[in-house]
Amino acid sequence: MGTEHEPLTGNGSSNGHTSANAPVDEDGDGTISWAELATETGGRLAAAGIEGAQRHGRLIVMRACGADSNDWPELSAEPATKRGVVAIDAMTARHLTGEPLQYVLSEWGFRHLELYIDRRVLIPRPETEVVAGAALAELHRLAPGNQPVTAVDLGTGSGAIGLSLLTEHLGVEMWMTDVSDDALAVARANLAGVGQPGARARIATGSWFEALPEELAGTLGLIVANPPYVADSEVLPPEVAEWEPTEALFGGATGTEQVEHLILNGPRWLNPDGALVIEMSPPQVEPMVEMAADRFADAEVVIDLTGRRRGIVARKPRTSV
Repeated sequence: MGTEHEPLTGNGSSNGHTSANAPVDEDGDGTISWAELATETGGRLAAAGIEGAQRHGRLIVMRACGADSNDWPELSAEPATKRGVVAIDAMTARHLTGEPLQYVLSEWGFRHLELYIDRRVLIPRPETEVVAGAALAELHRLAPGNQPVTAVDLGTGSGAIGLSLLTEHLGVEMWMTDVSDDALAVARANLAGVGQPGARARIATGSWFEALPEELAGTLGLIVANPPYVADSEVLPPEVAEWEPTEALFGGATGTEQVEHLILNGPRWLNPDGALVIEMSPPQVEPMVEMAADRFADAEVVIDLTGRRRGIVARKPRTSV
């Protein structure tokens, strides 16, 4: 937890926040705790107009001292270390430039995982957790009791969806693909972090189905994807547009081009009764469900935590038609 370093003492620097060079209180009465640093950091962020500043400040300090939500209540009262304060100042400075908190922390939770992330991949979002849950439900439908089943996470990015399925269904053989070698470097780092389940995963480079060996055609139980689905003309918030990889965001003139490609080509790769699960924006869901209904036995909508349409689940007929 960093307690092997010298605790920081003093009341802060002249610019209104604590720094690694803060004066030492010779009597020891000025020792500052991690909790006090969290409050100060939150105040700095609030002064800059950052939404959720106090929570962000706490998470930055927790990252610096190595705490999680379970041990934070106890650890927060301990004296901060100089090394920890240096890390807090560096992370806070980055966040104040507009860099998203998730990249500042270099990790973010997704379902049951803590994922390493940086600017090479999209930030995992709650709506994608819901899509991953829909994909997991299809795996359990197709292979109850963790029976063997082969699945593909196309455009895996950080590996969030694929690794969640891999660790939550113990019979799945998972392919994780991406056209970006940079993204796959992040996915490999996260794959190494899941331990033994990682032995059931394979990573391949390529655009959509081109990344897969031909012998997989007609054998997949599940295809899941969170493709780029933002229209090229759409204006995104600065914290997204200026920081997240544009190739993972923009999907073409209408934004549905990549989704349509998956719907049109997915059936060839699925086995009978296999499922295609895709995330997309709410306005795209209705026309994409209609397209999928022409290619699959049935198609239904995935509803996210805010009640919005967030994706589709399309199932191939049990027998060829």
